[in-house]
This record gives sequence, C-alpha cells and structure tokens, in this order.
Amino acid sequence: MNNMMKQMQKMQKKMMKAQEELHEMTFEATAGGGMVKVAANGKKEITDVEINEEVVDPDDVDMLQDLIIAATNDVLKQVDDTTNEKMGQFTKGMNMPGMF
Repeated sequence: MNNMMKQMQKMQKKMMKAQEELHEMTFEATAGGGMVKVAANGKKEITDVEINEEVVDPDDVDMLQDLIIAATNDVLKQVDDTTNEKMGQFTKGMNMPGMF
C-alpha cells in the first residue's frame, strides 16, 4: 500500500509538471490564408489577435468576423488536442470518464 501511495505521488508530480508546461505553451492559428492570426496559451486564454489590414472591409464585416471565429476555434482545438495528448498519458487504461 505504501509503495502504491509513492507511485501515486510521483504520478501527481508528473501531472502537475505536464500541466505547467501546457500552460506555458503558445498556440497559433490562422484563417483566410494568414489574414487573421489568433494566439492562445495552454490555459485557453487568447493572448494575441492580428488582423491584416487588407481584410478589413467595412462593406464585408461578416467575412472578418467569420475569419476571427475560425482562427479562434482552430487555436482552441489545438490547445484541447495537445492537452488530451499530454495529459492522456496519465489516464491510459484507467477508464476514468471525464478525465482529460
């Protein structure tokens, strides 16, 4: 039992380290051939949005909004996928629904 507790503590430390690494990572996604770029960190916080002035058309605001949404959704999916990949290693074979 004591050995199992040590293993669990070791695994918990590894999980915390992996989570810290994720939080420090930066993810980027673009839309419209690079006209809109969105960056986020591993905490799913949007850290930067760059919009090429060529895509700013007052007569077509809907297109700009769509590009921002597409880039934002893509960058958040990247964060989710990386989180699942990194943190999933700790739950492999454990059948724990809702964990990462």
